[in-house]
Amino acid sequence: MLQPIAGLHHVTAIATDPQRNLDFYTEVLGLRFVKRTVNFDDPGTYHLYFGDDRGTPGSILTFFPWPNAKRGRAGSGETSATAFLVPIASLRFWEGRLLQAGAPLEHAGERFGEPVLRFVDPDGMRVEIIGK
Repeated sequence: MLQPIAGLHHVTAIATDPQRNLDFYTEVLGLRFVKRTVNFDDPGTYHLYFGDDRGTPGSILTFFPWPNAKRGRAGSGETSATAFLVPIASLRFWEGRLLQAGAPLEHAGERFGEPVLRFVDPDGMRVEIIGK
């Protein structure tokens, strides 16, 4: 019998500027910078790891910074968004924080009855904050 997928270990994306990526995910979104390694398939490239403050399984988001990478396009084979779940009472805080950081923000309605804030990171990756 096939075992159901219990969750994700991590999600990896592409960034262009490693410092800008680090600043956004640590200073704006408040993630911890877990570690910096190299991309084992391309040792001339860093592999940046971010996660929550407890090291919760499945909380890791990583990036390969490639300065000349072309911006991704929505379509087949691409994730539609990376989402973070937060207490619903904190959504106003997150809205203010993102607007103050200049992140283009949209109230994206509800998903499964839960409110969604949608924005893009500095490289155009779609990110959502969902209140529960």
